[in-house]
Amino acid sequence: MQTDSRSALQELIATLTEVDERWSSEEWNLHSPQDIVGSHRALMHIMEAALIGYFEQDPARPDLRRIVTPSRKLTGDNPDAIYFDAPVSADYHYVMRGNMQGAAYFSVTIEEGTQDGKLASNTAGVLNDTQLDIDASGNFTLYLGGEPRERNWMALTPGASRVTTRHYFEHRQPAAKDPALEPRMQIECLDSVGPPSPPDDAAVAQGIRRVINAIRGRTLDMPPMANSEPPPFVALTPNAFPAPVRPGDFGLAAADAHYSMAPFFLGPDEALVITGRWPQCRFGNVCLWNRFQQTLEYRDRSTSLNRSQTALEPDGSFRMVIAHEDPGTGNWLDTEGNPFGMVFWRFFLAEGEIETPAAEVVKFADLGNAA
Repeated sequence: MQTDSRSALQELIATLTEVDERWSSEEWNLHSPQDIVGSHRALMHIMEAALIGYFEQDPARPDLRRIVTPSRKLTGDNPDAIYFDAPVSADYHYVMRGNMQGAAYFSVTIEEGTQDGKLASNTAGVLNDTQLDIDASGNFTLYLGGEPRERNWMALTPGASRVTTRHYFEHRQPAAKDPALEPRMQIECLDSVGPPSPPDDAAVAQGIRRVINAIRGRTLDMPPMANSEPPPFVALTPNAFPAPVRPGDFGLAAADAHYSMAPFFLGPDEALVITGRWPQCRFGNVCLWNRFQQTLEYRDRSTSLNRSQTALEPDGSFRMVIAHEDPGTGNWLDTEGNPFGMVFWRFFLAEGEIETPAAEVVKFADLGNAA
């Protein structure tokens, strides 16, 4: 018997086949068996996130779900951050209750364009913890939509479709792997909507198609970096960082941040020495990603550094080393043996000038002589 849900499932299977045949191939500049393996792993993480975040969602009955975890990595996750999101709509108004949980920085962002599971097209508003009334225990209440309020309120534009929360921490260990740090967050629709209808053919089919869109948006609809014009904070030249800039209303970006990203490319006997200074800011860190915008393993390796983890030179500057093995110099960022990956910098609510980190490729054996 053919149902709409069966048709949608067949569409999902066809999409996965297309992802394998095109996204996991030379068309997306994947040329080695390890590249293919990496793409399939990334696809599994994307599928998990799509099923959790989009298969069953209802803006009339939202719940905040954690977007990424140490075992679910996508879209540029961060070891020092914990993210939640939930579907919303301008047709309703909501109250959100939560806690800072000791975060160095917290914000709420309204996204547009995600109604059908697609990637956000742009941001439609952001509120950070400096703009919220928060009690001495870190608790806050925030209203979304409805009648304007003087404080702790965000408008929902006609295209508003998702709310994203960001908690950033500067702890000695990655916050994302610490279950005791997971913030307590809840969202409630304040309109009387009654109980939901039992799932039917149309609802299940719609959910499957949202999953398809979420998968496509993070694979086939995202052209290879070298084939598209990157945003200004992204460099295509390896081992050289662009000046950190704000992302504007770029979808899924944090409006309060300055970003800088560049690929690293290192031979088996090479290392990348990075020098610079942390700016005055609320939060700052650097992460290593693979080509699929997944953080490298941070539960058991050192693949990111925040300000509290960084050993400074006597003059307050830092010297970091990206290398395939521990150089014994401190501030090591572990490539996991990958010759290629991404280096991503975040600086939140920065004050004054942000120094662009400088990078130099050196022979690993010469690290003691690197400037």
